[in-house]
Amino acid sequence: MARRALILLEGSRYNGPLYVQAAQRLGLHPIVLSADPAQYDYLAAEGIEAIRVDTGNLDALIRECSRLHATYDIAGITSVGDSFYATVGKLCRHFDLPGPNPTSIERCCDKFNQRQLLAEAGVPIPAYRLATNATEVESSADEIGLPVILKPAVGAGSRGVRLCRDADEVAEHTTYLLGGKHVWQSPPRILVEEFAQGPHYSIDIMGNEVIGIGALDFCRPPHFVYRELTYPAVLNNDEHNRIADVSQSCLPALGLGWGPTNIELRWTTRGPVVIEVNPRLPGSPAPELVQLAYGVDLVAEHIKLVIGDEWNLRRSQSQTAIARFLVPYREGTLDWIGGDKRAAAVSGVAEVKLYIEPKTPIVRKGDTGDLIGYIIAASPTHTRTRAILQRAVDLIDWSITPFST
Repeated sequence: MARRALILLEGSRYNGPLYVQAAQRLGLHPIVLSADPAQYDYLAAEGIEAIRVDTGNLDALIRECSRLHATYDIAGITSVGDSFYATVGKLCRHFDLPGPNPTSIERCCDKFNQRQLLAEAGVPIPAYRLATNATEVESSADEIGLPVILKPAVGAGSRGVRLCRDADEVAEHTTYLLGGKHVWQSPPRILVEEFAQGPHYSIDIMGNEVIGIGALDFCRPPHFVYRELTYPAVLNNDEHNRIADVSQSCLPALGLGWGPTNIELRWTTRGPVVIEVNPRLPGSPAPELVQLAYGVDLVAEHIKLVIGDEWNLRRSQSQTAIARFLVPYREGTLDWIGGDKRAAAVSGVAEVKLYIEPKTPIVRKGDTGDLIGYIIAASPTHTRTRAILQRAVDLIDWSITPFST
């Protein structure tokens, strides 16, 4: 009898290991297809089968999956992020496997297109304009009114996203985005948005069901680098219901509702305003926090859907889980980092994760790539979890030698 395999299109240092481990727990043989498998350290460390293939070429992927089908029973095909999720949908349709609607995914991943569809459906969103050159950016910012957010129309991980508080900052960031420093995933188009001000929330949906609502805090502007993520967010019933209702209204507007969706919004003076809809799970450590807070393993349940098994989204526990992200205070070479083992030994700490090792150069770009790790704590109460987390954070220390000028 052929071994059941789960095909994973590309990986990531965040959710990649979670999908590989969950697949193995479900009795599946994970196989990663990647243009460069060596970029994912965890594959070699865990002995995961990885195949080099042009993941931007649908025909090449069909040929490789067909070849694998001669040896394995391919139970499902998926991806850990949204960059290749539309391709996943096309592969699933070709091989008659459960999968997302590729057209809906493509429309959603274009943030300008997403904005248009949400606006047409009456979903509350910030004022926005699309610009392709410096003159259009400047006029768009004038029309909307400062401060504004400038971001690539296609992208993830806060790459290229910045708050611009005056005309000089608008011009400076426009030059950065269009001057060759930013790596574009598509033809350069800039989304100019009203800065929706208020508490930031992250909503996790599976199918049509809201599983969890987290509170997301950032480091100091103008960039949006994560500082802390808390599940569940502290909300009263009215706030919770309004956030859930607005989040669920995004699904029919964008043609979503199969599998995972992550929505980010802010609570402004006019209530919930949707910042972004992502047709995927949020990146680690959000899935770990959801599991600690509610007892729902988002990754495993997503895989069950992918392979046609029945999922279980029932909450089995109630805790407060918080992640504090470790962010470097300057650029340079990381001399040393320590205290992680002592922090992990603190009662109530669920995980301490370091992304980098000593002698690694640190170049801050104002996005998720700046993070050097995180600490997760969980307990029955918000106050106790925060105290545990702070105790652990205080045990972590590192030294950075600035680059020579």
